[in-house]
Amino acid sequence: MPEPAAAPSRPNLVVAVLAFAGIVVSLMQTLVIPLIPQLPRLLHAAPSDTTWAITATLLAGAVATPTMGRLGDMYGKRRLLLVSLVLLVAGSAVGAMSDSLVPMVAGRALQGLAAGVIPLGISIMRDELPAERLGSATALMSASLGVGGALGLPAAALLAERADWHLLFWVSAGLGAVALALVAAVVPESRVRTGGRFDLAGAAGLSVALVGLLLGISQGADWGWGSPLTIGLFAGALVVLLVWGRWELRARQPLVDLRTSARRQVLLTNLASAVFGFAMFAMSLVLPQLLQLPASTGYGLGQSMLAVGLVMAPSGLVMMAVAPLSARISRAKGPRTTLMLGAFVVALGYGVNIVLMTETWHLVLVSSVIGAGIGLAYGSMPALVMGAVPVSETAAANSLNTLMRSIGTSVSSAVSGVVLAQLTITAGGAIFPSQSGFRVVMAIGVASALVALAIISFVPRRTPAPAAAAPVPAAAAN
Repeated sequence: MPEPAAAPSRPNLVVAVLAFAGIVVSLMQTLVIPLIPQLPRLLHAAPSDTTWAITATLLAGAVATPTMGRLGDMYGKRRLLLVSLVLLVAGSAVGAMSDSLVPMVAGRALQGLAAGVIPLGISIMRDELPAERLGSATALMSASLGVGGALGLPAAALLAERADWHLLFWVSAGLGAVALALVAAVVPESRVRTGGRFDLAGAAGLSVALVGLLLGISQGADWGWGSPLTIGLFAGALVVLLVWGRWELRARQPLVDLRTSARRQVLLTNLASAVFGFAMFAMSLVLPQLLQLPASTGYGLGQSMLAVGLVMAPSGLVMMAVAPLSARISRAKGPRTTLMLGAFVVALGYGVNIVLMTETWHLVLVSSVIGAGIGLAYGSMPALVMGAVPVSETAAANSLNTLMRSIGTSVSSAVSGVVLAQLTITAGGAIFPSQSGFRVVMAIGVASALVALAIISFVPRRTPAPAAAAPVPAAAAN
């Protein structure tokens, strides 16, 4: 085993590089949004089939996130971070060379396998940074999940409108290569490792359960929520999850330590994260539609995709600006208070949107308020998780928390889609979601944010921000 790297002499640079890597990965998730209406024509496939360009990324990310986290704890977080970025570059290159559905889906799946970058980055920070820098650094890294998506949308829309669509994927590959080079040059290998044997059966079981669950959620509207296939996927996922849980409780070195995950602070934080992920996604679904619907509906603003990106971009900037504030509140009052405040601000933003949704500046205001709430909440979640798990399980615990957020957003997409499909109007001979439908989705966003606030209120009142890990030689850990 090679000697562990020395503590970083330039912590600011390490934080900047890790945050940049997180932004690049989150940008990848919004890459195809401007292309969605055109994918059937571009890939010469049926509209129902082109949804796999989105679903493949979701499923691959769900499988990769817990797996990469556990492997990072075992064999080195920087090493697995580099592997994730290589997969991102490879997937982007495959997408850039695609002109049909199968290679595009393969490329998007490879991109999804990079989803572990953000939890791995947060875990490296815990291992390597001094205690006084850790809170603000993890807040920034966690917020990068939203920052990349918000800032990437206008850039992707501009490229899609002005250039060949393949350029989107070449840009993603180039940014991934830059992130890969910077991580290799600047970020030290984590000095904290668990060693041991990887729980292959646990990883396979969790992957099967997650694929069944998320496939049913993402495709249920097309297949029918009461269809045998959809119900079978949900039932199968539940059965596999129960068997998997029994296996993990008996395994000597489980993929996910369920006893640690069942601790009150970790369990409630993960439940709140899933509900909060449900709440935050409504903004990404509703605001672009309100902006793009034709003015003939009476409430649509008839804007272009580029305008949508420009309206959503301030939320990413607000998330970045709020990250240091999130860390300061966590140091002074505890991350529990910060997460509760973030949930309240998100609920407030959706409440404002119920009343204000007819002018462009209304939606800029709403996206900025919700972005502030997301920045506060996402900055505090890693602190709550890491404050209750051993240093040796940091990456696995952060990965599970990230996975819970992703499950929440997937469920939100399905529920919001059902609501908007049921509440419609006809304008100019076409069917569109009604204004009341959008208001119902906003109300659901308010309710889910308040539910997240209620859940986190049961976490112990004063939880200190996480301390940096004491150096543990890799050889000793093994």
